[in-house]
Amino acid sequence: MSDTARVLPEGSAVTVCEVGPRDGFQNEKTFIPTRRKIEIVNAMFAAGLRHIQVTSFVSPRAVPQLADAAEVIAGIARPDDATVSALIPNLRGAERAAEAEVDAVHTVVSASETHNRKNVNRSIAQSLTDFEAVADLMHRKGITVEGGMATAFGCPFEGIVPPEQVGRIARRYRELGAKRVSLGDTTGMATPATVKAAVQAIRADAPEVEICLHFHNTRGVGLACVMTGLAEGVSYFDASVGGLGGCPFAAGATGNICTEDLAYLLEESGYRTGLDLGALIEVARMTQDTVGRDLPGQVLKAGPRLRRFDPELTATAAG
Repeated sequence: MSDTARVLPEGSAVTVCEVGPRDGFQNEKTFIPTRRKIEIVNAMFAAGLRHIQVTSFVSPRAVPQLADAAEVIAGIARPDDATVSALIPNLRGAERAAEAEVDAVHTVVSASETHNRKNVNRSIAQSLTDFEAVADLMHRKGITVEGGMATAFGCPFEGIVPPEQVGRIARRYRELGAKRVSLGDTTGMATPATVKAAVQAIRADAPEVEICLHFHNTRGVGLACVMTGLAEGVSYFDASVGGLGGCPFAAGATGNICTEDLAYLLEESGYRTGLDLGALIEVARMTQDTVGRDLPGQVLKAGPRLRRFDPELTATAAG
């Protein structure tokens, strides 16, 4: 396939999956009340988001911020066309997610052995073997499986992650019946070159699998990597409200690319997202008030490109 044939054409629909309620809230030092989490997720739905990773069914001892996972999912006003997903680490988490009636579960294995052992205390091979039972249960329950891959563009312990390794894991996820493979930039090591190499490796090894790109903005190139993804034909991206996020089990991890910033970039580049930018900014303000600190999102601070100001209220240069 030629480069021009692979590029996602302008005017195409692009899906933005909101991961802040899981990837962002899991890192907060102060427990966010369940009712507040529900309010924020409902505001996200009202802003047009239809794919939201609402929570994670992990051990409350490991991630106490998400101990109310089932209560949050039960409390949200889920639109008929929405996909509510949850991250699950193992079969027990999958069982709890099924009981909560999620639409999709998101499994995670690291593309580097060292990070996988730090993250879940087992080898990559062991993790993928464990997911066989998870996939079987989810398929029987009619729940979509999404195969997450942490450190897909580089590892803080091992450095370079070969694209071939990413392709092999994607192929195994495909064999397990995963609908989508999500490439996670756990500590912000992705560059346009590594993104292109990883996407092309998956196209070679698991061409039937939809690709999702999950970038962090640790080194300021998250949105540049999105543009590379679009150039490779990817139409599904994760983002986090206000730029919240980071992995508690990876040194140097910082926030995800920001949902409002991504929506702004996509719409201004001629893509369709179905999102209301003004409403997303309000969700970011609500979230910022909730966590009690300024969030890194740029559009939250600056507003839309055509935001107008009253010249009478603006100082005039002297001289």
